[in-house]
Amino acid sequence: MEAWVAWLLVAALLGLAELLTLTLALGLLAVAALAAGATGALGFPPVAQAAVFALGSVAGIVIVRPIARRHIRQPPLLRSGTAALVGREAYTLTEVTRAGGRARIGGEEWTARPYDPDLVIPAGSTTDVLAIDGATALLYPVAGPAVPD
Repeated sequence: MEAWVAWLLVAALLGLAELLTLTLALGLLAVAALAAGATGALGFPPVAQAAVFALGSVAGIVIVRPIARRHIRQPPLLRSGTAALVGREAYTLTEVTRAGGRARIGGEEWTARPYDPDLVIPAGSTTDVLAIDGATALLYPVAGPAVPD
């Protein structure tokens, strides 16, 4: 078997191992093995192939992996799902008490409770959505009278 074919097999095994472990290291080693295989396919000697693999591996682990890990850890730029509702304005459709109520948030009707359990928010009030607890919006009045319990 020619050396470049062995490099391709090593690259395939490392790629498969990366899919199973998700370490970001084995995939970079697979890319380095692919580069070494390409070097062998171009007719370079095994010493050059090993050097390409070593340089590619070091460059991937030392340079590319930290950058990739930093990008993976960043929070998403666009909030979605219930996280997108936090901070939005809501309009109460019924009186909202510790026992419950209804509010309209962005065109959808939600069950609601006051964020402060001692408040009673009257129907027709404008509120802020401070949190989502399951399928219930926790609201706090923007301005105006809030009647204590």
